[in-house]
Amino acid sequence: MTTRQRHHVPDEIHTNGAAINPWWANAVVYQIYPRSFQDSNNDGYGDLNGITSRLGYLAELGIDAIWLSPVYRSPQDDNGYDIADYRDIDPMFGTLADMDTLIAKAHEYGIKIVMDLVVNHTSDEHAWFQASRRKDPEFNDWYWWRPAREGSIPGTPGAEPNLWGGTFGGSAWQYDEERGEYYLHTFSKKQPDLNWENPAVRHAVYDMMNWWLDRGIDGFRMDVITLISKRIDHNGKLPGESHSLIADEAPGEEGYSSPWPFSMDGPRLDEFLKEMRHEVFEGRDAYLTVGEGQGISPRRNEHITDPANSELDMLFLFDHVGVDQGDVKWDMEALELPKLKRAMIEQQEAVASRGWASLYFNNHDQPRALSRWGDTSTPELRIKSAKALGLLLHMHKGTPYVYQGEELGMTNAGFTSLDQYQDLESINAFHQRVDEAQVQSADSMLESLAKVSRDNSRTPMQWDDSRYGGFTSTQSLKAPWLPVNDNKASINANEELQDSDSVFAFYRQLIELRHTSDLIAAGSFEALDIDDEHVYAFKRSLGNDSALVVINTSSHTVPLPEQTYLILASGLDPQKVLLSNESVEILNKEVAGGELAPWSAFVYEI
Repeated sequence: MTTRQRHHVPDEIHTNGAAINPWWANAVVYQIYPRSFQDSNNDGYGDLNGITSRLGYLAELGIDAIWLSPVYRSPQDDNGYDIADYRDIDPMFGTLADMDTLIAKAHEYGIKIVMDLVVNHTSDEHAWFQASRRKDPEFNDWYWWRPAREGSIPGTPGAEPNLWGGTFGGSAWQYDEERGEYYLHTFSKKQPDLNWENPAVRHAVYDMMNWWLDRGIDGFRMDVITLISKRIDHNGKLPGESHSLIADEAPGEEGYSSPWPFSMDGPRLDEFLKEMRHEVFEGRDAYLTVGEGQGISPRRNEHITDPANSELDMLFLFDHVGVDQGDVKWDMEALELPKLKRAMIEQQEAVASRGWASLYFNNHDQPRALSRWGDTSTPELRIKSAKALGLLLHMHKGTPYVYQGEELGMTNAGFTSLDQYQDLESINAFHQRVDEAQVQSADSMLESLAKVSRDNSRTPMQWDDSRYGGFTSTQSLKAPWLPVNDNKASINANEELQDSDSVFAFYRQLIELRHTSDLIAAGSFEALDIDDEHVYAFKRSLGNDSALVVINTSSHTVPLPEQTYLILASGLDPQKVLLSNESVEILNKEVAGGELAPWSAFVYEI
């Protein structure tokens, strides 16, 4: 393992409640989606050697760790989140030797490697599942197997053990003819859920995790980890099964009930996470554990991430990225800024004394925040709003996560037809909602996909303005697996690295400010002007030091809200502007006039 040689938050300054502040208390993590980052062998897919070749770029950006989306051997039904062998690399990405090289080279740059870990489920091609479907005594109950519903014919519609729907469409149960039973798959039918009630399953997972840590990685991002404990009655039956003592939820508009109320933050989650901490991480140092936290409230986040409880270091919560959605993901609404504020405030206040927050707007499952909440109507507004959204997020307390291309101001894909998409969730949702349930029109669903499909964030990284954006060679006979965005000519790393006023340059400043300012890394949080519909403002304080963070999140000039105006009433001292997305001279004129220009954003020492 390695630790970047930079400022460490002094232990006498409180961060997450630990006696010794962790390295990630003032760190920034960069997420790489490997198949879309850099293709080194011209096959149309990004790979490990491609990532290694770009480590210098990441070092220049200043990030401290890479979160690497799955590169394990996989049939790629869900782009690698269906793992067939946890101890091997998929040939698409390279070899174990390539992985070892990436780890070693990253450490030379002072960059840590955090691997994505998917252990709520495996691929149906994993050896564990293959043995379980054969009823091998050792693996018989490693998955959630159930007989057909009483009085029904196995494998026919309505014979499923309960009415649960899968996240990617259809039933959450798949009939297996070889075994003669159904297995539970919360996601794709090729992603059977592991039965964490079985101690043998858990210890096999822990052994694998130790194997990777011994190999030199620095931690894990744990995919849907808060789903590993399912709610069962004292007879081991799931809700809605025949003779279960737990009633199921009512089915929704697509004809299925939701497994989420009985899977998220289940009754044994704390127990399992504590056991994992003991079996895998006890005695190790300088690692990072971050979980994907479906169903976790900010208060539960405080408990799980409190060092005294020995569970996880941090969690990705979902409430703030759902504030512009209706009952389902595809029902998009205009953002009401106070809703976003309240979600972020609740997260910040929950970890005010203990625990920690993950800070993100973007990742491989979310659309580009710039297209979602910013303004891409002109180049000037795109750049300014990209910086504003970055400043808004990074000035909160917690660990910021930058998703590849976010630091360039990359935008949504701009797809207009279903055949352009490759995302399993998007394609299945279209067919289920439009063709089967008929609850949404084709045009409406295409509009929804254009806004929130996961493919929006998965288009290849834009390195330059060449034919394939520098992702793969212009001479390659294979096009990238997903088309490069047409705006690569104006949005690319090569151009931005040469521009001191680019989005990339601004993100470098954001990261450096977190590295060097204990106030930004560890200061308390106080929200201001919560009900204002355009201005997002808050204070950070540490000892005698305070900073004011102000962002106009709209594309028009707005007045400074009351609390913010009172703090700035005497005007700006240019020497106290810690960071701004416009010149101090222009900013000073705005503040003197009691207003903010479109997407104006700054941090000011008070």
